[in-house]
Amino acid sequence: MAGHTENSIIVDAPFDLVWEMTNDLENWPRLFSEYASVDILSREGATTTFRLTMHPDENGKVWSWVSERTPDRAKRIVRARRVETGPFAHMDILWEYEEVRGGIEMRWTQDFAMKPDAPVDDDWMTDNINRNSRTQMALIRDKIEQAARENETASVASSR
Repeated sequence: MAGHTENSIIVDAPFDLVWEMTNDLENWPRLFSEYASVDILSREGATTTFRLTMHPDENGKVWSWVSERTPDRAKRIVRARRVETGPFAHMDILWEYEEVRGGIEMRWTQDFAMKPDAPVDDDWMTDNINRNSRTQMALIRDKIEQAARENETASVASSR
């Protein structure tokens, strides 16, 4: 069996701002509430390999892994995968951005499987990813929409 999640949210902001903010890896600890740090390991062409480190969990454990991420701005997609899979047999992620009424729909699709000796199964992880994705997407939406309002205010002020 394998896990699959698909979550989306509409961000009321211009595509360029949504794209720039969500693909600025070095800024992820300020964009996501769950990440303590991002360390860029390498860049080859459009692909970035990086280490994500989370804040300690309720038991004090710090989770960290290496992923690679390849954005394609022309297609408005980002493909990512875990390189250090940890408890996952595999983890593949697709981010899609689409202009819709009300803004930009940002969709995250995750396909994965847990290793047989993982502390949780595919169903548990599916529920966890769905719950956490909704939380993180709402935080990200709010931060991007705030930045859009600030940019709009600055543009109006500078045009006077």
